[in-house]
Amino acid sequence: MARVAIVTGGTRGIGEAISIALRDMGMKVAANYAGNEERAREFSDRTGIASYRWDVSDFDACQEGVRKVEADLGPVDVLVNSAGIIGPNKPLWETTADEWQATFAVNVYGTVSLCRAVIPAMRERGFGRIVNVASTSVREPIANLMLSNAHRAAMITSFKTIAHAVAGDNVTLNTVLPGRIATDRAYSMADSPEAAEAAAAKEVPAGRMGRPEEMAAAAAFLCSTGAAYITGETIAVDGGMTRSI
Repeated sequence: MARVAIVTGGTRGIGEAISIALRDMGMKVAANYAGNEERAREFSDRTGIASYRWDVSDFDACQEGVRKVEADLGPVDVLVNSAGIIGPNKPLWETTADEWQATFAVNVYGTVSLCRAVIPAMRERGFGRIVNVASTSVREPIANLMLSNAHRAAMITSFKTIAHAVAGDNVTLNTVLPGRIATDRAYSMADSPEAAEAAAAKEVPAGRMGRPEEMAAAAAFLCSTGAAYITGETIAVDGGMTRSI
């Protein structure tokens, strides 16, 4: 029987690549999205992957989203949390309470809400794979990305804690850490795609930006049966750029 996977933020960028990789592994994939219905329809038409709209920062919406997927596709075996926001690029003393809450709601609470929704049944069935897409900033914080740095790091320790509790049930939780990956978001943070690629050619040891498909390959492996003995870990996909161990 085909396994069922939910990928949040699954209709664009890294999330889209992961949705496709899991589909190609034979899974029935539900790609979550938050807003752009036209883009989601185009994605589903092009890939054959069902798209589901809900706001991951809303606890009730997460519970209802999981129930809808289960009614349509079956029990959820795999959860990939790719939805995330960076937050404002400014120092701590210029951030606001609203900015902290908005970033926390997506990057932490949304991920935790979905984990709470799927883990009990995964434990009962004796199989579950959960992967979080974070950032290499959890090892080497990025200047002025205070909110993202703090919240991404919080999820590393959260996943380590949960992983310890459920490892005996064949439920694993791991995190992939993208470096400079060629997505619309990464390009938007530079003057142009060309500028982003040129900077990576100079600064990344691999001499280029990574491709979403390369991120997806790492995430897909962690979702496989072959990764059963890997849990509570963080894996950087960054072309050798991170210097820390």
